[in-house]
Amino acid sequence: MFRRAVRSLLAIVMLMTGAVVGTVATAGTAHADGCYTWTRTLSQGASGADVTQLQIRLGGYPGYGSVLAVDGSFGPATTAALKRFQSAYGLAADGVAGTNTYNKLYALQDDDCTPVHFSYSELNRCNSTWSGGAVSASAAKANALRTMWKLEAMRHALGDQPITVTSGFRSYACNNAVGGAGSSRHLYGDGADLGAGPHSLCTLAKQARYHGFPGILGPGYPDHNDHTHLDHRSGQYWSAPTCGI
Repeated sequence: MFRRAVRSLLAIVMLMTGAVVGTVATAGTAHADGCYTWTRTLSQGASGADVTQLQIRLGGYPGYGSVLAVDGSFGPATTAALKRFQSAYGLAADGVAGTNTYNKLYALQDDDCTPVHFSYSELNRCNSTWSGGAVSASAAKANALRTMWKLEAMRHALGDQPITVTSGFRSYACNNAVGGAGSSRHLYGDGADLGAGPHSLCTLAKQARYHGFPGILGPGYPDHNDHTHLDHRSGQYWSAPTCGI
C-alpha cells in the first residue's frame, strides 16, 4: 500500500510540474513505474517487447474459454482483451493502450511486476529459488507471474474480494512429498490451488472459465473437493462435476 501511495503522489507531482512548465503529456506517455514503463501508445498492428508486457497483464481478459497468446504481436485478440480490461476499470474501451490504460496498470502492479493482490511468495511455498521443477527456474517464475495476473482479473470480476492461494509452484521433491501427480502443472509454475473464502470453490471454478485458464479442476473431480485447481495446460480440460462443469 505504501509503494502504491508513493507512486500516486509522484504521479500528481509530475502532472503539476508539467502544468507549471507548460508541457502536455501525449497519448502513450505516463508516469514512470518501478516495474515497467511503456513509452509509446500501442494498438492493433504493433509488435515488440512492450506488447508482450501488455499481454501478460491482459492475460485474465481473453473472454470465455479463451487464452490470450503472449507473443508480442498486437492482434484482434489483444485488442478485445484490452477492451475488456478497460471496461472492467471504467476506462474508455477503445482497444488502444495509452496514458489512462498504462496508469491503471501501474496502479495495479508492485515494483517486482506482480499484481498488487498477489505475490511470488504466495505462488511458491516450496522452493524459493524456483528450481527443481519440470522447467527452468526462470520459466517457472514467469509462468507464475502470468497466473497471478489472471488471478488479479478474476479477483476484480468477483468484487475485489480476497482469493486464497493454497499451493503454487512445486519442485519434484515437494510434489512427491504431497502426493502430487507426476505430470502436475505445479511443476511448471503455472498451477495454482485456491481455497474457499469469500467465494465458494464452485464460484471460483466457474469464474475461472473467463480468465484464461485452460485447466480447471474442482469439486467432484477426484481429490479436489477441498480446493479448485487452475493451470495453463495446452488444450482445454475443465472438470468440476459438483459445480456443473
